[in-house]
Amino acid sequence: MKNRFVLVTGANGGLGSCVTQAFLDAGATVVGVSRKIQQSEFENPAFTALSAEISTAAGTKAMIDSVVARLGRLDVVVHTVGGFAGGPSVAETDDATFQRMFDLNLNSTFYLLRAVLPVLRKTGNGRIIAIGSRAALEPGAGVGAYSASKAAVVSLIKTVALENKDSGITANVILPGTMDTPANREAMPHADVSKWVQPANVARLITWLAGDAGKDVNGAAIPVYGSDV
Repeated sequence: MKNRFVLVTGANGGLGSCVTQAFLDAGATVVGVSRKIQQSEFENPAFTALSAEISTAAGTKAMIDSVVARLGRLDVVVHTVGGFAGGPSVAETDDATFQRMFDLNLNSTFYLLRAVLPVLRKTGNGRIIAIGSRAALEPGAGVGAYSASKAAVVSLIKTVALENKDSGITANVILPGTMDTPANREAMPHADVSKWVQPANVARLITWLAGDAGKDVNGAAIPVYGSDV
């Protein structure tokens, strides 16, 4: 990853922090984006913290412009931002919850892709990796809005892969099962965490996809379910 310029959204989240550290350990220059993030969260001279709002088209465009102004180019974009809501059935899901899932999961992905694709097309070998969910392919009861938004992310990434393969860009989406993050442990204190996916393993897969060895993987939706198969 030396001489590679990487953008990680949600860089200080449960998965994002592992992804950011993995790229830094591999020698990449990383800009970590989050609503609230401090430079001190990653003690590495190749890291830059950038507080930004990517839930709007204008905010996302401004963030990409700022990153390109700092780095000159981008090689890899990893989008880990997302949200979860569950419980009610589809018949009981209110408009606000349904819209919130699409804002957090789909719209943020769309705004990011639209803003960054012109930049990545200039590199000749750009990489896009997004985080979906197992629920995108295997929806369960009580998570209709979440599952639908993640399924739409899969479709969007596959479309981007087709539309930009002429410029050397690859676009892939990872579909993890429940990940072993502090937030999930707090939300499910009695769960069997031994079956959960380790964020560090997902981070290693992401760095592999971003490197030369992953250049032949494009338009893939990659399941990572841990032992809960």
